[in-house]
Amino acid sequence: MASILVVEDDPIIRQTVEYALRRAGFEALGAADGTTGIEAARSQSPDLILLDLMLPGLDGYEFLAMLRETDAQVPVIMVTALDTDQDKVRGLDAGADDYVTKPFSTEELLARVRANLRRTRERAMLSNSGVIEIGDLVIEPAEFRLTVAGHPVKVRLKEFQLLLALAAESGSLLTRHTIARRVWGYEHLSSSRTIDVHVRRLRAAIDEYSAYEYIHTIHGLGYRLEPVPKDGAALSSATPEPSGRRRAGGAGA
Repeated sequence: MASILVVEDDPIIRQTVEYALRRAGFEALGAADGTTGIEAARSQSPDLILLDLMLPGLDGYEFLAMLRETDAQVPVIMVTALDTDQDKVRGLDAGADDYVTKPFSTEELLARVRANLRRTRERAMLSNSGVIEIGDLVIEPAEFRLTVAGHPVKVRLKEFQLLLALAAESGSLLTRHTIARRVWGYEHLSSSRTIDVHVRRLRAAIDEYSAYEYIHTIHGLGYRLEPVPKDGAALSSATPEPSGRRRAGGAGA
């Protein structure tokens, strides 16, 4: 579950955004001023930050400057009433990744959050120096290699691309339309069975060796990739987070 830090001094806006994030399946953290926000960013290591610019004490620009001294990777979306081109350019130049102006729709804000998280995951996955670890899966995109519980597993190209698409949104729903667009390049396939067949093959390949069930059907909507132990036990504390992580070097078979 991705964690989102909301740095906003207006309690109504902050609580509304936090509620919407939790409803969408995120962990929401809140801070009412820039100083508290920068402390939370450093201690909690959120996956994304929603940042107001007009904050008491430490303002949004100062927040960004301090944040980028130690963390150049975490995506930051500015959420502010300052809507001139000059304000946007200044914020983006200071280190923000995206800009949403008030008033905003919750749907748009959540879409921006998902898009920025997705881009961050995709950048990590496509790095030639990294591999993706989720549960007992080790995915090496650059080498077109999948290892399950230490066993090399061969899958077809589309199954591998499907796995990468699901891993990019690990723990979250990926709709059938989104899968079709990312894996096949268009939203509407000639047969709705196409995705089902590839999911079934991928499940079979993984299930042969894994202690977890990974690909879960959300009926009428799509699929979610998340490691759930087959025996129903809790995930070990030594198991990587479901959202996946990147490490340098190759994976042993």
